[in-house]
Amino acid sequence: MKLIAIDFDGTLLADNGTISEENAKVIRAMQRQGDIVAACSGRSLHDTQHILKKAGLACPVITGNGAIAYHSNQCIQKLLLPDKVMDEILPELEAQGYYYELYTNQGVYVLQKGRERLQTEIDSLHEKDETFSVDWAAGQMELQFQQYGIHYFHHYSELDLPHLEIYKIFVLSFSPERLKQLRSRLSGRQDLSMTTSGRAKLEIAHAEVSKGNALTFMARHLNIPLKDTIAIGDNFNDLSMFKAAAVSIAMGNAEEEVKKQSTYVTKTNNENGVACALRKYVLKNDH
Repeated sequence: MKLIAIDFDGTLLADNGTISEENAKVIRAMQRQGDIVAACSGRSLHDTQHILKKAGLACPVITGNGAIAYHSNQCIQKLLLPDKVMDEILPELEAQGYYYELYTNQGVYVLQKGRERLQTEIDSLHEKDETFSVDWAAGQMELQFQQYGIHYFHHYSELDLPHLEIYKIFVLSFSPERLKQLRSRLSGRQDLSMTTSGRAKLEIAHAEVSKGNALTFMARHLNIPLKDTIAIGDNFNDLSMFKAAAVSIAMGNAEEEVKKQSTYVTKTNNENGVACALRKYVLKNDH
């Protein structure tokens, strides 16, 4: 029995945000031969479960880059952001006008003026540099508002934060300088972790949160030795699970650094790269 952890965006999902029938078919074949396939995403729990359901798939879920782990519809791990971190970071994000989202037990909380903040930033960057891709930025922005389970809020002070059990703060900025400044201000802290799933994104969570830690935890929970684990991904937040797994497979569209740290490289996410990798390296009989 093997445990295969598969990232979502840029990996299992095509650019249109769906799981292809080809990928779903091969995952079901893996499950029939007794292997366990786990979705391992930076997305929220509600969004991840919704996408799996639409594809007709049932499997363990690791979300929020490893903050939340579910197996057999039971939460087996929950790493929440400490109140102290929230109390210090949220006022700063507001003061500096960053676009941010809160990942909670009720879904994703998005700023009512979030789209306005992002559009202002896009316009400003394009004004300074005409080569800045407005279409790319607009596409990235729209993806955020297509998530399942969104709630809107005006200001974080109106929310009952402890009750919402926040496990991730997601920051989106198309200004590399602004993201760098924020990362720099938070880099010395021991009470949080930071990762990214794309060049415009910064994801803040509990200090012990990583996909690698979550994969290790899930393997232990299922009594599967790490030598029988496989990780498939495309971005920097996948590197920790690449280090934890015995075999790592990077997508054809992966960041170059991710490809360098992988055992194998497969086709892109728009070419059913996951199905291709599973058939080539894991599946015994393709039925």
